[in-house]
Amino acid sequence: MFAKIVVGYDGSDTAKNAMRLACDLAQKYDSELHLVHTPQPHTVAFALGAVAGYHAATTMPHADEVEKAAAAIVTSARDVAKDCNQTITGVHTNAGEPADEIIAVAKSVGADLIVTGRRGLGGVGALVLGSTTQRVNHLAECACLSVT
Repeated sequence: MFAKIVVGYDGSDTAKNAMRLACDLAQKYDSELHLVHTPQPHTVAFALGAVAGYHAATTMPHADEVEKAAAAIVTSARDVAKDCNQTITGVHTNAGEPADEIIAVAKSVGADLIVTGRRGLGGVGALVLGSTTQRVNHLAECACLSVT
């Protein structure tokens, strides 16, 4: 049913939940898993800003910092897959708008399913999908599953 599954992954808790569910489906359907992560400098700056002394508001990270953060996120995804006794077949870490990259990878590998995490905003905001997931669900040419 799902020969190829693409997972959009940003390292968040909902992305980890999406990866776990994708792994479960991959086990049931003997599917390939393809990971998509789009490194975003502003996201790295925000994350580094949590460390005292780093001025994320005024300093954007260097390309090597973005690359290092992306590698850590890919490692996180591989660890989740390993914990689920699955292997990631392909890793795609192109820069760009996340939804567009997820859709492009899904097309290029012939995906049957795209799995993404849904932004957990709480309260009324929880009723609204994150912009990436919403765009993927709207534009994808295959089945989509958003996970909380």
